Amino acid sequence: MVEQKKYTVPAMLRNTFGSYGDRPSLVFAGEEIRTYAQLEVEVKQVAGKLVSFGIGKGDKVVILSGNMPNWGIAYFAISVLGAIVVPILPDFSMVEIANIVEHASPKLLFVSESLSSKLERFKTDPTKVLLSIESFEQISGSDPEEAIILEDLATANVEEDDLLSIIYTSGTTGKSKGVMLSHKNILWDAEHGGTVHQVDSHDRMLSLLPLSHTYENTIGFIYPVMYGSSVHYLRKLPTPAVLIPALQVVKPTLMLTVPLIIEKIYKKQIQPIFTKNLLVKILYRIGPVRKLLNRIAGKKLMETFGGELQFFGIGGAKLDTEVERFLLEAKFPYSIGFGLTETAPLIAGAGPFKTRLSTIGPVMQGNEVIIHEPDPRSGQGEIWVKGPNVMKGYYKEPELTKEVITEEGWFRTGDLGLFDKKGYLTFKGRLKNMIVSASGENIYPEEIESVINNFKNVLESLVIQRKGRLVALVRLNMEELETQYQALVDQADSFNEKIDEFLAELQLHVNAHVSKFSQVQLVLIQPEPFERTPTLKIKRFLYT
Repeated sequence: MVEQKKYTVPAMLRNTFGSYGDRPSLVFAGEEIRTYAQLEVEVKQVAGKLVSFGIGKGDKVVILSGNMPNWGIAYFAISVLGAIVVPILPDFSMVEIANIVEHASPKLLFVSESLSSKLERFKTDPTKVLLSIESFEQISGSDPEEAIILEDLATANVEEDDLLSIIYTSGTTGKSKGVMLSHKNILWDAEHGGTVHQVDSHDRMLSLLPLSHTYENTIGFIYPVMYGSSVHYLRKLPTPAVLIPALQVVKPTLMLTVPLIIEKIYKKQIQPIFTKNLLVKILYRIGPVRKLLNRIAGKKLMETFGGELQFFGIGGAKLDTEVERFLLEAKFPYSIGFGLTETAPLIAGAGPFKTRLSTIGPVMQGNEVIIHEPDPRSGQGEIWVKGPNVMKGYYKEPELTKEVITEEGWFRTGDLGLFDKKGYLTFKGRLKNMIVSASGENIYPEEIESVINNFKNVLESLVIQRKGRLVALVRLNMEELETQYQALVDQADSFNEKIDEFLAELQLHVNAHVSKFSQVQLVLIQPEPFERTPTLKIKRFLYT
């Protein structure tokens, strides 16, 4: 693996274009191949267009679009000029997007056709230019001075410490939190992803998560481009009808996902195989038999993913223990990673076949991680990190920056964790989610939710504190329960009694598997899916 001599996007692209010009680059799955030599031409053309609109070093440019090759072209065109990319998550509301645009004050905005209505109010703003990301044609704003094509990627003197991106983790209020990441923050983190798993020019990444999130942006975009891998995008949302054919066409060697996606695959496609037949259900409880059955199911899962997968990265939240045990015993090439937007993002991780159940893995080379003020009994404390990937701060928020970055340069992650004897980091939950019991014990709702989610016919759950009591909000697989109690469905009272019995059974099961102070006092049905962030974490604040 070639080490980057200078951690800037222009330096990386010169190396990539010079070394891998004939290799496939950013493409739509199953469609015409674009080589890195062709990508270079397109980046120069779009960068030249930006120059003609007066975009230069330090200017901010928004990208509001779903994943596509042109997203990457726009990103590189902005960054080779020393301008600053402001990627906005497509799922943000019109109000959130407006708040971000007002806060960031960009000169130019790339927007996809499907999302252009979310920028309607800015189409008449004389200080802003809007360009279509599909065609790179102008939508609104003042006309360019003179059309040019960039001759060299090094037109701006871009330094490692220059801002590359401002990533907004939320846009709910007018005081949005924009994470400032430098060229070195992102490029260094991408390069050191190689300490978890190395890629090369023959790898194929199938990109599913939003490019405007730092997880996919750094690990699923910058990192593969750095080493000449190809990145494949879907034209439509990754429903099974779209995804499964794409997997067979691309045969990806690399993919990134979040726990919820693989947990759904397990619960809907794999777990039922081992639970519907009574004999199989009994046999599955026998360790050696379970491992054999999991291995067989793992081979079929590999075939579903195209048969050539070498790295299946999982991050963004804690993975369900039962699902991870299956992946481990199935010998599926999954990898666990841990990080935050503020750390560009990767901090720690274990590559395929180096994972250990319910742990993250070793700290990435070049990072320092400590457990701040660990609990003497459990060893748990807040995870603090220091390294070249720690952000420069929050945009226009110096006081907020001081709250999370110490004078010595330690970033307070707000996550709770501990190290095991082999140096593997374990995530225990968010500090702000931690509940303190009346007796002063620390309760970690994520651990209780893991037990609940492994119970039959439970889809998802959320544990909160209400009036001093632990309450579990549980979303059930009502379709399955209605099938199970078919004879009672038309008798509302009888069916409701069965559901009440089910909830009582669930409560007994949970309380038998957690500590005394973590026992749930009330279980309530959550009728609708929980609202989630773009990386599919439940928005807890909406339910407390």
